[in-house]
Amino acid sequence: MSPIWWAVIATAVGCYLLKFAGLSAPRRLLDQPQVRRFAELVPVALLAALIAVQTLAHGQSIQLDGARLTGLAAAVVALVLRAPFLVVLAVAAIATALVRMAGF
Repeated sequence: MSPIWWAVIATAVGCYLLKFAGLSAPRRLLDQPQVRRFAELVPVALLAALIAVQTLAHGQSIQLDGARLTGLAAAVVALVLRAPFLVVLAVAAIATALVRMAGF
């Protein structure tokens, strides 16, 4: 088996063990307000970080592209207006495409 497959298997086992650790946590630990607040905010922070990396990164460097930033701004405006998720995606894609077509 190639080293890549060993890495895939190790990652799968690690993910399973992490899920199992979360399921086997004692209830009294999960009922604490600080833990509950942390569990509510971690997915939001991870999603924001993923969006920032995908929007601003190009390889190993940061690239401030006007079209990407316009698409991100349009998506943020749509989210503030509480648009459905598919509408947010469509607005971001259309704004990005229009800016790219304009040549910016």
